[in-house]
Amino acid sequence: MLSPNSSRRLGQDWKTTGTAGSLQSLKKFNNQDFSRLRASCLSQGLLFEDDTFPANVSSIGPNLLSEDKLWLIQWKRPTELQRNPHLIMDGVSRFDIMQGEIGDCWMLAALGSLTLQKRFLENVLPKDQGFQNDYAGIFHFRFWHFGDWVDVVIDDRLPLLNGRYLSVHPRTSNEFWPSLLEKAYAKLRGSYQNLHGGYISDALVDFTGGVQLQFSLKNPPPDLEEILKAADRSQCLMGCSTSGQLRNIELRNGIVQGHAYTITGATKIRYKNGWEHIVRIWNPWGHGEWKGAWSDDSPEWDHVEPKYREALCRDKDDGEFWMSCENFQEHFSLLYICNSTPTFLDFGGQNRTTWSVDRHIYQWSPVVTTGRNNYSPAGALSRNPQYFFKVTDYDPKTYNVVISLIQKHADNTLDAQKLKIGFLIFRENSKVLKQDFALARDVTNYFILSPGTYAVLPATSEDQEFEFLLRIFLKHQDYNGEPNYPLSSMLPKQDTFTDLRKTTPENSDEPRLNQDSSYKTIFLRYANQGSAIDALQLQHLLNEEVLQDETASLGGRFSFDSCRGILALMDLGSNGRLTLQEFGSLWRHIAKYLDVFKKEDRNNSGYLDVSELKSAIQTAGLSVNEQLLRLMALRYGDATRRIGLSDFICCMLRLETMTYAFQNLAEDGPQLSMTTMEWLTLVMYS
Repeated sequence: MLSPNSSRRLGQDWKTTGTAGSLQSLKKFNNQDFSRLRASCLSQGLLFEDDTFPANVSSIGPNLLSEDKLWLIQWKRPTELQRNPHLIMDGVSRFDIMQGEIGDCWMLAALGSLTLQKRFLENVLPKDQGFQNDYAGIFHFRFWHFGDWVDVVIDDRLPLLNGRYLSVHPRTSNEFWPSLLEKAYAKLRGSYQNLHGGYISDALVDFTGGVQLQFSLKNPPPDLEEILKAADRSQCLMGCSTSGQLRNIELRNGIVQGHAYTITGATKIRYKNGWEHIVRIWNPWGHGEWKGAWSDDSPEWDHVEPKYREALCRDKDDGEFWMSCENFQEHFSLLYICNSTPTFLDFGGQNRTTWSVDRHIYQWSPVVTTGRNNYSPAGALSRNPQYFFKVTDYDPKTYNVVISLIQKHADNTLDAQKLKIGFLIFRENSKVLKQDFALARDVTNYFILSPGTYAVLPATSEDQEFEFLLRIFLKHQDYNGEPNYPLSSMLPKQDTFTDLRKTTPENSDEPRLNQDSSYKTIFLRYANQGSAIDALQLQHLLNEEVLQDETASLGGRFSFDSCRGILALMDLGSNGRLTLQEFGSLWRHIAKYLDVFKKEDRNNSGYLDVSELKSAIQTAGLSVNEQLLRLMALRYGDATRRIGLSDFICCMLRLETMTYAFQNLAEDGPQLSMTTMEWLTLVMYS
């Protein structure tokens, strides 16, 4: 029998609920700090040269080109190639991209999809750089790398062969974001050579930190159309690929064999006396299009209403084209869909849903020695880490569990992808219910599991160790009927604290303090699949989800006693725990106080002085006299009477709760009487 108490047998395992490697606390690739390096170059009047990814053959890779061509490579900066270079001109678009000599269509197809989703694009492409202001030949880009967001610094020297770009080249000659981003991604993966051939699924995950699934178009799931609709509705990234032994061979119909494409749209259009489902696809070559039905100049468009034809059909050789869904399934082999959580599985007549995710990183030792596909569940369970999860919400017609296993690259080489990895799912009787293995970096699958406790066992069929990242996504019914908005790892709009009003979807008061989930997802993670959280769980939650950056935590962290006090204020059931509904109310209050704190902390010090505290209280719609203000600063402030974020939240929760409680009793109205103020002075200083 499985025992949940045995799930953490080995101390090397950890659950990634902290903030290291988040977008608010980036890891510096090769320990390079962009701001410091740029400032140093500017102060010395130098252009940056990256010794960790030098302008020589080692960064190209020994096998990408013949030896004679390798020595013909020249490295030039955009300022040497164009008189007036720009990082971005007139926004970022997939049409800015044209594939170069390197066979990285898989990466560029993912990049084309990224340009359609600005919420993800802003994470990868920082705006604090360019050729016009503070130019020092240095740029940086962000990627999700094995569970962490990393900041990759590069110089802007680009490789050219016989005067032509070796890498991707921009359609507009003086726009360089595609070439520089590609260079940063090559650095992350070790060399340009390591971009020559790959999987669009890997790039989609690296650009989003999300979860991806692949669907065979030759043997599609019966609900593929519903999945596509849900993916389009929830703004997922999508791509597709063709099969073929000979890569990059263009057929007479315009489709390229062994090639990756971006899916840029799908619609149902009135055609003749019926309806036609068509899909829009983009070729990262920047040219070369489908020549069959629904192509740019095909006769099918003559039977479409002019207003729709003009809106949809672009007769340009830009690599983008429409085709029928029937032709799409006939000529393409795989469909890829990616988002922060598996929103593309939210379809059917179910209630609105949300997804939670647990993450685990571990070094696995092989135990499977009885044959390539002959696993011993008893031996595996006894000798390797198991990861437990509990399914509570179940609908036999909808998927409710997604499991993703990623193996870490060994020293940024492609050899790590040669391992055949996978996982087994067990129930209480130790019977293997599901198993999925593949020769890939990322093995992800989706399931319909009935309520109960399950265990996941990561494994490899090879006799060697591997480091893995395991993510378990669980669907939960949202009985409050609130919409499950697309989740994204958005950067805060300001340097100090997230502007909650800007990062929250329009017409929703649901805060987005954590970068990868709503408050329901956060609650479920810290409640350990339970229905309520106690003071200790609340302390961990607030310190890890609210105090996400260095400035926010300058004023101190949430203590256990302060969390007990918060819980006492919000615990309507008086049982020492917060339900999801009670936590939702607390979360909205915290969102408001964070917004107020950020506005009043004008010097980004992480503290409010007495005058700023007074202004913050007024901004929150409350009123205090000078005596109470001084007592609040004395009770909640430090030696200089400055109040940090955690103490400010505790103070405001107590003040607002007690103010309204007394007003309801005394019916004094919004302006407090002296009696009310005296009572508040007593309770606030106690």
